[in-house]
Amino acid sequence: MATATDTYRVLTLDDSFEPGDGQDDADRTFARVRRKLDIEAFGSYAVRASAGSDLIRERTATGPGADGHEELYVVLGGHARFTVDGAEIDAPAGTAVFVRDVDAKRSAVALHEVTTVLLVGGRRREAWRPTPGEAIEEFWPLYKAKDYEGALAVARQGLEEYPGNALALYNIACMSSLLGSTDEAIETLGAALDAHPDFVENAREDEDFVALRDDPRFQKLVA
Repeated sequence: MATATDTYRVLTLDDSFEPGDGQDDADRTFARVRRKLDIEAFGSYAVRASAGSDLIRERTATGPGADGHEELYVVLGGHARFTVDGAEIDAPAGTAVFVRDVDAKRSAVALHEVTTVLLVGGRRREAWRPTPGEAIEEFWPLYKAKDYEGALAVARQGLEEYPGNALALYNIACMSSLLGSTDEAIETLGAALDAHPDFVENAREDEDFVALRDDPRFQKLVA
C-alpha cells in the first residue's frame, strides 16, 4: 500500500510485491519502489525470493537492459549470498553491498525461506533516468496478452529513448516476426545482434522467430 501527501510518500513493501514481467521471474516477486513512489532521483525496487532461488540473476550494469548504474543492495530480511566479480559475500539481514564497477558481474541467492533485498541505483555524477529495461517494462504484459502491436509500440518507444539499444531492437524483431513483417524482423534482428552478439543464442531458440527459420537471411544471422 502507498500513501502520499504533498511533502512525502509512504510505501508498505509487504503489500507491494507482485510477480515479475520477465519469463524467468517465476520464483521471484518485486516491489517497484521507484515507480510506486514516483521517485525521479534514482532507481529503486525490492526483490523477494525463497531459499535456494536467485534474488539477482548474474549480470552486469552494462547489458542491453541496463544503463551503467552504480548499485547498492540492502538485505532487508532473511539471508543472502552475493557473488561480485567472483568474490562471495555472506549477507544476513542488515547487510549493504555496494557495487561501483558497472562491468563487474554480480548475483545473489536467497539462503532463508523469505529473503528480501532492496536495490538502489544511479549513474555516477549524472541525472537519473530509467534503464532501458524499465523503459520497456510495459512490453511484457502486452506480449503475454498476445497484444503484439501494443508490445511493438512500447519497444519502438524504448528505441526512441535509447537509440541502438539491443534489447529494444530484439523485441521489435520478435514482434515484427509475429506480425508477419519479415523484412523489418530480419533488419532489426541483425541490428540487435550487432549491438549485443550474445543474443544469437536466444534467437536460435526463440519461438517468436519460427516464421523466419527457413529464411536464408535469418539462418545467416544466427549461424
